[in-house]
Amino acid sequence: MSQETVLEKVKRLREITGVGFKDCKNAIDENNGDIDKSIEYLRKKGIAKANKKMERVAADGLVCISEKKNKFSIIEINSETDFVAKNEEFIKFVEEISDLCLLNSGDLEKILISEMVNKKSVKENLVAIISKIGEKITIRRSNCIQSDNLINFSYTHSAVKKNLGKIGVLVSLETNIKKEKLEEFGKQLAMHIAATSPLCLDRDMLDKKVLDKEKEIIVEELKNSGKDDKIIDKIALGKLNKFIADNTLLNQEWIMEPKKKVKDIIKNLSGKDKLVIKKFIRFKVGEGI
Repeated sequence: MSQETVLEKVKRLREITGVGFKDCKNAIDENNGDIDKSIEYLRKKGIAKANKKMERVAADGLVCISEKKNKFSIIEINSETDFVAKNEEFIKFVEEISDLCLLNSGDLEKILISEMVNKKSVKENLVAIISKIGEKITIRRSNCIQSDNLINFSYTHSAVKKNLGKIGVLVSLETNIKKEKLEEFGKQLAMHIAATSPLCLDRDMLDKKVLDKEKEIIVEELKNSGKDDKIIDKIALGKLNKFIADNTLLNQEWIMEPKKKVKDIIKNLSGKDKLVIKKFIRFKVGEGI
């Protein structure tokens, strides 16, 4: 690695972890410039906090939601800078593709070959707007929720226009309660998901590899902090259970009433009626890139 590359990586690691220059430089050197391994290294040393949001975000752009009746689609289109993301031509481009996303039920391959208003395909228009704006633009991911048996809601955070922003959420509920009675809860639930970024619905849906890796990091951190081996397993179990609660939607603290969990709110709201969260989708611009 050149010295310039090392400094760039150290700067990126500092932005992600909030850790000082010297420790970040050591982490980069020890892990041959690998950012993800450097984050893990700092966590094991107890220097960086155990935070699932330590993710590499190297892209800007917009998330757009389109809806028709009970069908909702969501798409993320990336640009290199926020300046382009605020460009009116880029916004119009995103909105038109979002409508095609709804039409094609979130199928990205079908979206890319769809015809836009100017009679050219999405792929052709993508090349044209890249040439005109002068930044790399990518249509990254898309999805859709629709069902006659479910009630669906959406939310857009940091919205620049209606249904267009930096975070988008779709959520589906299975219930025998009328939608009108669930409007407030559905919106609040989508807002909650936007704010807390759960990994999945419940603990049995968590990837075992994710749990094993988290436990490994927790144990190493405890060892490096000088904790007695006899109590490490007990402390690690408590920390792992806290990680599970923080990252599974039903077990998270409800942002509107932190003393209660999401599953408690659902139980209180439904009473003897049926109310089940069947699915949620959360897109944050640049997340994981």
